[in-house]
Amino acid sequence: MTFTVRAALCLLLMLIPLQVRAQDANQGDDKTVMVAPDDAEMAAAIAKARSSLDDFLALSDTPPPGTDKFKLKVMVVDGNVTEHFWVIPFKRTATGFVGILANEPELVHNVVFGQNIEFRKDDISDWGYTRRSAASPSA
Repeated sequence: MTFTVRAALCLLLMLIPLQVRAQDANQGDDKTVMVAPDDAEMAAAIAKARSSLDDFLALSDTPPPGTDKFKLKVMVVDGNVTEHFWVIPFKRTATGFVGILANEPELVHNVVFGQNIEFRKDDISDWGYTRRSAASPSA
């Protein structure tokens, strides 16, 4: 293979966007979206989630009254494709985390819905939980 052909193939591979599963944690809508590997908005969202991850994990260890459905969003890579999945429930292990994949894969083929997966803190891209509002006192 000539250098020119190799260079062209490398350039093409770099331009192929990552495919990412996105889920609106509030709406429960699950849709697959295309995101470029260097997408600044996605990188900022993941960085924001990771910056507060330790606080979230502490909260999930001792959930306050009125909170439940603690979940982590985890990146799963299969070749050149990355898909993000909710893991519900999850728990810490000696080497990271383990939990149940809560979405049906559309793009990756190395996991299945309902599978028990192990992952590291670096694989986490988001987190969430439900907080019920206090009921108003009766008059």
